[in-house]
Amino acid sequence: LSAYFCFLMTALGVTAGAHRLWSHRSYKAKLPLRIFLAAANSMAFQNDIYEWCRDHRVHHKYSETDADPHNASRGFFFAHIGWLFMRKHRDVIEKGRKLDFTDLLDDPVVRFQRKYYKSSVVLMCFVIPTFVPWYLWGESLWNAYFLASILRYTISLNVAWLVNSAAHMYGNRPYDKYINPRQNTLVTLGAIGEGFHNYHHTFPFDYSASELGLKFNPTTWFIDFMFWLGLVTDRRQAPKEMIQARKERTGDGSA
Repeated sequence: LSAYFCFLMTALGVTAGAHRLWSHRSYKAKLPLRIFLAAANSMAFQNDIYEWCRDHRVHHKYSETDADPHNASRGFFFAHIGWLFMRKHRDVIEKGRKLDFTDLLDDPVVRFQRKYYKSSVVLMCFVIPTFVPWYLWGESLWNAYFLASILRYTISLNVAWLVNSAAHMYGNRPYDKYINPRQNTLVTLGAIGEGFHNYHHTFPFDYSASELGLKFNPTTWFIDFMFWLGLVTDRRQAPKEMIQARKERTGDGSA
């Protein structure tokens, strides 16, 4: 349970934090929530918020080209993990420099996390998941470290990478059949709502990253709960009429 709680916190630091809040500005979050999401993002250990958002914005603007950091047209392995073992293609660097990221550094939470990123990763990703179970209920340090820290980190990384690989290669395209991103149920389950990827690339500004309703999207549930608590404002959504019109114009007819 402790490891799974850390997994959920890790995931929210990426999905609700770096992705939907800071990369896409799909909603606004008050300071206490931004601090929590930044801490959760350090637990994820997937680069600091600024670097994560920089790569993600370049990915959206130049998806499936040489300027895409994890270009899925180069194959599953490259999109999943291979891109992290290679130097960035020169187009990623050159075209990325043309984008504006000043809004990220205008946020003091992003600046603070970037400045103290290494220390925050050690604390959030490794120390706290290991020592809390050991101190509070007598779990062995061995089990706490390898389950709540290492195994949880490994699984969370691969689940996040599946959004770049599997969700760009396998699934249907009910919103835009002319782009690679797909609707992938398994990725949705693992990445707590991030697998509705054809929708997300069609309507990247939507805070839910999917059509609202009874579909499985814990990240959206979390954002809605924070809205109820008064910590979230200005949730952006694609109107139903816009969604339906796009399905009819460019969808593959699967929805």
